[in-house]
Amino acid sequence: MLGKTANGLFWMYRYLERAENTARLIETGQRIALTRLTDGDGEWVSVLQSAGALDAFRAENDSVTKEAAIDWLLRSRSNASSVLSCIEAARQNARMVRTALTGEVWEAVNATYMKSREVLARKVSERDLPAVLGAIRQQTALVRGMTHGTMLRNEIYDFARIGTFLERADNTARILDVKYYVLLPSASAVGTSLDNVQWETILRSVSARGGFRMEYGAGGGPREITEFLVLDRRMPRSLAFCVGKLRDNLRYLHKGKRTPLPSLKQVDQLERLYLSHDIGAVFEFGLHECIQQILDHLGQIARQIEIDFRFYE
Repeated sequence: MLGKTANGLFWMYRYLERAENTARLIETGQRIALTRLTDGDGEWVSVLQSAGALDAFRAENDSVTKEAAIDWLLRSRSNASSVLSCIEAARQNARMVRTALTGEVWEAVNATYMKSREVLARKVSERDLPAVLGAIRQQTALVRGMTHGTMLRNEIYDFARIGTFLERADNTARILDVKYYVLLPSASAVGTSLDNVQWETILRSVSARGGFRMEYGAGGGPREITEFLVLDRRMPRSLAFCVGKLRDNLRYLHKGKRTPLPSLKQVDQLERLYLSHDIGAVFEFGLHECIQQILDHLGQIARQIEIDFRFYE
């Protein structure tokens, strides 16, 4: 496969996953705001920070408000990672690799693009926000479903999966970091009903609440939730699950090569260093510190994948 085609597939699926994840991050911020005992827009600073968009937002805006933050994350043309920008970029990459996609996947991408332009044509009101976020998640899920249902399990599929799971792991890490790094209003809130509500919100934001309840019932607190989202290999948005899939698909692409790909070595190292211990070791190291290390490793892996498969040749 040409590096240019691999690049287009990788980024098409990264952008689609990023659009969905940004919608989930907005929903997380919205739910957390409802648990606040006082008025204010402080939580949106942490949401923007999680999305990696805070500096760019402040360069364009005087202050952080809920309305401005949501509009920036959803539809701002100045934000390359806004939902609308990501979906447009995904469609542009899909056009570039059109011959590598089935007709069903191409039609699903086009439908996602048209729906996002429709619902994000103007600033979204607070009343309409849940429906808009739901529509975005539904449309990106449609592309994912068509990919699973119609694409051959070959190197094209592998690059699609690599882009998806690299982006998803990054997102889960960022959402967890928001909770641990800036969400709680004070140390005194740890273990209170407010703390529990916010952890519940984190589960909802990665569609993990149902699975968590199946595993832990009505019990399970912050420690169990963290273990579920970091180390549980059955949970499709956990860090361990995403990195495991990333490793598997790189191994498929590695078949027939004598020496291991540097990117595959980096994934193995990430698993060994941070995802092969129990949750006690993670907390002892420091959850925030662990997540920051994982995010750094994911960034390095993404850059190495570009080099290994000659994306720009």
